Formats: sequence, C-alpha cells, structure tokens
Amino acid sequence: MQAAELRLERIGKRYGDVWAARGVDLTIGRGEFFTLLGPSGCGKTTLLRIIAGFVAPDEGIVVLDGEPVNSVPPWQRDLGMVFQSYALWPHMTVFENVAFGLRERKVGRAETRSRVLDALQRVGLTGAEQRRPSELSGGQQQRVALARTLVIQPRALLLDEPLSNLDARLRAGMCLELLKLQRDLGITTIYVTHDQEEALALSTRIAVMDAGKVIQEGSPREIYERPRSRFVAGFVGDSNLFFGAVTRSGGGAVEILTDEGLTIRAAARPDTAPGEKIILYVRPEAVAPAALDGVSADLNRLPGRVTAAAYQGASVAYEIDVQGKSIRAHVAHPKILFERGDEVAVVFDPKDVGYLAEK
Repeated sequence: MQAAELRLERIGKRYGDVWAARGVDLTIGRGEFFTLLGPSGCGKTTLLRIIAGFVAPDEGIVVLDGEPVNSVPPWQRDLGMVFQSYALWPHMTVFENVAFGLRERKVGRAETRSRVLDALQRVGLTGAEQRRPSELSGGQQQRVALARTLVIQPRALLLDEPLSNLDARLRAGMCLELLKLQRDLGITTIYVTHDQEEALALSTRIAVMDAGKVIQEGSPREIYERPRSRFVAGFVGDSNLFFGAVTRSGGGAVEILTDEGLTIRAAARPDTAPGEKIILYVRPEAVAPAALDGVSADLNRLPGRVTAAAYQGASVAYEIDVQGKSIRAHVAHPKILFERGDEVAVVFDPKDVGYLAEK
C-alpha cells in the first residue's frame, strides 16, 4: 500500500457570501495521521471533500504526489473515504460490501476473495463475512466501512468523523484500534473530527480550524501546550482563562494582575513588558485545591471555596470560586478529598501558566 503526499495551496470554497474555506495551505507527509479539528461549520468536512474530489474549490490547487488533481474525478484519485454514516449497502453481506469496490474495478474473483478476507482480518471481523449490516453493532459496521476502503489499497485514507455515532466506551476502544491499524499500515490518513481527545490521541499533526481558516497547525503536544490564540487555548482541551495586564517583570518571572484583582505569577518571556495586556491560560490538571496553610511560596496561591466536587474514581473534578471567578481543577489520585463548601487554596505552579498577547 503506497502512502501519498498531499498539498493544499491557497484552497478556498465559497457558498454564496460565506467562505467555507479560505486561504488554506497545508502539506501532509507520507504516512502521517493528520487531523482537521474544529467546531461544527468550521470548514473541515468541506476541505476533506475537496481533497476527495466531491467538491471543487473556487480557489487554489490540490496536489497529490506532486501532481495537481483539481480536474481529476474522485474515482481516479485513488483515495479511500469512510463516511460518518458508514454508507453500507443493507441488502449486501459484509463480504459483498467490502468486495464492492474491487468488483467495480474488475478485479478477478480469486484476488477479490483474498483481499476481502485480508481486509476483514485486519479490522478484526474474520468470520462475519455472511452477516448483513443490520446484524452488526455500530462498532462492527464502522469496521466494515473501514475494510471496504482499505481493500482497494488507496494512496490515502480520508475519515469524516467515523466514530461520532458510537457510544463513549466504544469510541475509546475504536480509537485505539484505528491508531494501531494506521501505524501498522503506514497509510497517509486525513481525519476530520470536532473531538479534541480523539485528535490528540490519534494524530501526528493537527490543524485547528475556525471560520474556514487554519488557526494553528502542529503536533498534538504543540497544539495543547503552546496554543497561539485564545480560540485554540479554549477549544483544544479545557483551560482556565484569565484576562489582565503585566505589572512586573524580572528574575525570570512576570506578575499579572487579572481583571478580577487576582495576582498570578508566570515564567517570563523576553517579549513581555509591564503594562502589556495578556490572556492567561491554566489547564485544570495543573490546578489543585489544598489546605489554606502550608502552601509553598513558590506556587500561585488563590484563596477560594469549593462549589462542586465530582468524584470519578481515579480522579476528582472540582469547581472552585475565587473572587467570583469559577476555576476548574482536575486532580488525579487525590490524597485529600474536599467537599462542596470547603475553604481551600487554589494552587498551581508559575511554569504551568501560559499566556498570549490580548488582541
């Protein structure tokens, strides 16, 4: 199975006065698992359909393995697409559904059988050849749709929110299976989702989209730990956001006074100066409630009151009111449990505080 390289050059698509995608430049390397991540209506599915050839761009060029393919119809691009609805033929067996693309390509009977059985084995459906889609669970139907795409040996795999119809437990299991399958095959994969956890778990790189544009592109760790905009900080994972201004800078730290009157310290950057308006973000897993006394002076310490505590077995999720602002904390394997109404100190390390220039 040959992995493809794909480039999008200044891609734009307009519906009436609305640009579903505009000025999109992306390069997706061979064997990458590349995710288009964003809220509903941000343009990610439009981009995927432009790549597949189902939608023609109004601007820009799609380049596949060095060749422009804007004028190439979908069936000649040698790409495989798995739809959100799976789009299985209800009157066909699993074998017939998976074999459909090979028969359309006039592949011989013996080779068809061999490739279908191999594809079903890869997705863990050996023995289900004669069952119909109505006899399968949602996860099994998703695997049939995946096998039907893999069996034609496409240059790239396009996945349009393929796990969105599954329940939470099944989604988690299928996410791991999809990750292992893609890494084993080494096939270039372009994945569309609005689920941040899926994107972070599966991807080698992520493009975060909003309003038809790519807001930030990078590895999962870069996207999560170093967001470059308020939108990315708030959309990818959970963040406690604060707005304020730098009051002091020096000694490797900056001090910020927030709009709520809270003083928060963060690690200094060379481009930060007193008076600068900034947005702070602190991930809930970096925050913890603690007893009011005994907190290290090296940490940020904000007195507050627990307003909600959700025990989740291996972790506890808290909401804590600090001067009218609700701060979320997620504590793994807690040694002390706090209850609603407890007076606590909200503590977090300055090095876990990120900040952006307010625009």
